[in-house]
Amino acid sequence: MTASYCVIGGGISGLAAAYRLRATLGDSAVITVFEPGDRLGGVLRTETLGGVPVDVGAEAFVARRPELPALLAELGLTDRERTTTGTRPLLYSGRLLHPLPAGTLSGIPSSAESMAGLVDDETITRIAGERARPLTFEPGSDPALGALVGARFGKQVVACSVDPLIGGVYAGSAATIGLRSAVPGLAAELDGGAPSLTDAVRRALPTASGAPVFGAVTGGYQVLIEALVRRSGLRWVQSAVTRIDPAPGGWQLRDSGGGYHHADRIVMAVPADVLARLATGFAPRTAAAASRIDSASSVVVAMAVPAGAGFPDNSGVLVATGEPLHAKAITLTSRKWGSWGYGGKVELLRLSFGRLGDSRTRVSDAQLVGLAVADLEALFGVTVDPLEVHVQRWAAAMPQYRPGHGSLVGELRGGLPPTVAVAGNYLDGIGVPACVAAADRAVAAVTSATPAP
Repeated sequence: MTASYCVIGGGISGLAAAYRLRATLGDSAVITVFEPGDRLGGVLRTETLGGVPVDVGAEAFVARRPELPALLAELGLTDRERTTTGTRPLLYSGRLLHPLPAGTLSGIPSSAESMAGLVDDETITRIAGERARPLTFEPGSDPALGALVGARFGKQVVACSVDPLIGGVYAGSAATIGLRSAVPGLAAELDGGAPSLTDAVRRALPTASGAPVFGAVTGGYQVLIEALVRRSGLRWVQSAVTRIDPAPGGWQLRDSGGGYHHADRIVMAVPADVLARLATGFAPRTAAAASRIDSASSVVVAMAVPAGAGFPDNSGVLVATGEPLHAKAITLTSRKWGSWGYGGKVELLRLSFGRLGDSRTRVSDAQLVGLAVADLEALFGVTVDPLEVHVQRWAAAMPQYRPGHGSLVGELRGGLPPTVAVAGNYLDGIGVPACVAAADRAVAAVTSATPAP
C-alpha cells in the first residue's frame, strides 16, 4: 500500500520537509502539501524591482551554519550561493551614524573600548569594571537578555547596541527575548562557569576567519523554492486544514473546501497559533504550549531608486531604541550584495518596520513609503524618488523567543503523537537554516516512528 504523508503549510519549513520526505522515502510515497496562499514559499518571497529579483521577506542566511549550503548542494544549486561584498553595517544612535561596534556578540561588548563613542563615560567605566564585580548566574537559567546585559553593563548598552540587533532578527527587544535563544554560545559559557559577562562574551566570540557572515541565493529565494517543489514531487492542495482527527491507520484531515484526506503521517509546518488551534483535539498538551508563543508583525518596503543617490558604502543601518526614525533597519541591498545584473542604472534597498506592539505596521502602504523616504533623508541627507516600490506585509510572522522558550518547545514536541511532527520558525531558531534543520528533524521523527497502538 502506498504511504501517504501530509505536510500542513507551504512555507520554507513545509517545502524543506516535503523534499526531505521524498529524498528519504523515494518515488512511491504520496506527499501532499496544504497551503491556502497564492504561492508557495511563505516568508521566502521574491519580487522584481528595476528588472532585478529582490527578496522581500527573509533575505539572507548565516553562512557558518551548514544547512543551507548543504541543501543547495543537494539541489545542484551551489553555483547560486553568493556572499556579501564585505561592506560593514552602520548603527544609528544618538541621532548619529556610527560604525557597528567590533568585538561584540549580538551587540554585547567584550570590552569598554568596543562601546567608545556610543555610550556615556559612566557606562564605559561600568563596562570596564564588570570583571571585578561578582557574577551570580544559575546554570541552566534563561533570563531575558536585556535584564542580564543591563544589570552588568547598563541600560545604554542594551538600547544602543543589543536592541538594534535583536530587533532586526526577532522584531522584538532584548527585554523580552531569552538569553538561550538569542545567544546560545554565551549561555553555554555562563553555564560553564565564566566568572564575568565580559569573560563569557570573549570566550563565546567566534574565531575571526575572514569568511563571510551571510549568504544569499542569486536570483532570490524563489530559486530555492522552485527547486524544492520540483524535486519533492509534491501535490499542492490550495486550502487550509481546518481539522485533524485520528482515523484507522493514521489521520483524517479536513480542508477549508470541505474535502477529506487520509494521512499515514503528518508534518505540521504552520505558525504556532495555527498549531494550537489544530492540535487541541488530538494533542492538547502541544496545543497549550503552542498557544503561549506570541508573534510580531513586520513590513518590508523595498525600493529601486536611480543609481548615484549618494548612499554610503555600507551594507545598511541598524537603529537603536528610542531614535526618531520609523524603520528598525535599512538594508542598502546593492552595496551589501553587489550590483550584479543591475546595469548600473538602479540601486536597491529595503527598509524594515515593526517590533512587537508597534502600531506603525498598520498604516497604509502610501504612508509607509512616505516614512521610508523621510527616514532615508534623515539618515543620509538624500531625497529619493523611487522608480519602483514593493510593500510586503508579514502579519504575525515573527515568533517571540521569550525566556524559557527551549523548555516550552520541549513541552510542545513532547505532547505530539509519534506519527505527527512539527517544523517552523517558532521552534529552534527564526532563520532559514534553523527552519531547514527543524524540517529535517520532523521528517526523521515521523519516518522512524512506530504508531501508537
